Amino acid sequence: MSYIESAKTYTGNDLETIFFRPMLSGPSAADLGIRILYNMPVPTTIQLWSGRNNVLKQFTSAGWTGGEAAVKQQKSIAMHRVKAEMGFSAADYFSLVYELITNRPDINMGDLTGTELEQAETDLFKQSIAESIRATMWAGDSAASEGYNTFDGFMRSIVDAVDDGETDLMSYTADDLKKPDTALAILEGLWESAPEILRDLKAEGQLAYFATSDICHLYEKHLDSKGVDTAYVDTVNGRPTLSYHGIPIIDTHASSYMKQMSLPESFCILTDRRNLVLAVNTSDFPGTEVRMWYNPDQMENRQRAVFMAGCDVLDHTLLAVAYKS
Repeated sequence: MSYIESAKTYTGNDLETIFFRPMLSGPSAADLGIRILYNMPVPTTIQLWSGRNNVLKQFTSAGWTGGEAAVKQQKSIAMHRVKAEMGFSAADYFSLVYELITNRPDINMGDLTGTELEQAETDLFKQSIAESIRATMWAGDSAASEGYNTFDGFMRSIVDAVDDGETDLMSYTADDLKKPDTALAILEGLWESAPEILRDLKAEGQLAYFATSDICHLYEKHLDSKGVDTAYVDTVNGRPTLSYHGIPIIDTHASSYMKQMSLPESFCILTDRRNLVLAVNTSDFPGTEVRMWYNPDQMENRQRAVFMAGCDVLDHTLLAVAYKS
């Protein structure tokens, strides 16, 4: 247990390569289904260029007839300094880390080095940080007195946009959620109510439905009701992924977090994946670090991470929204 008691601090390149980049790139990031910006300069500003539609001109003479320049829009993602802290009693902490190690098939328990302990300890903390970022990304509300209040999440921004009339709302009730056909009606209704410019983006392959688990389950029940062999097979074996007319349906697994923050605990959103942006920065301000140490006074193993994070919806006009009223 002496290895766990050794203090460890990660800064600079180690902080990026060991902790954050594995969480924010590759398959783990792709599962989120959104646009992720890591270590972009602060303030994190996204440039949105929109070319002119009609650029063809009659060639009648030499000279410049380009007309107006391309339209440039930009959106700044508000970044907030946050910290993650965890504390375990020494005995409980060792048991947790030890379990992670013994479950690996390639471990020689007769030669358990400090590196193995450090890797298990790091994995435990990384999982907690990743889930906290994901939960705040959806359910965050900076005006709340407790809970996920480090920065505003997507739903806080979307609900405000609905209240301000920037985005139309397709609402449904708790009774509607008792009917399997409700999921189909929501998916079809969002497509029909989506702005034409959003529907046109389907050809680029970036459209997605982001829904809570109850909507996904209702849609599966609707598919189960189809009297065909494939529906029976899917009912027995399950469906690894869901889609509607070729558009993926991504389960946000966010209902429990929404309930804690007084936000709609059931929702479905149709938008372009690139319209939802999460930004994390671990390099542009002093004090960014991950630290793990043992507190002998409290007989407690402690972990702390300090970094910057924020998220936003780039364009509320590129949304079709439904949630439970």
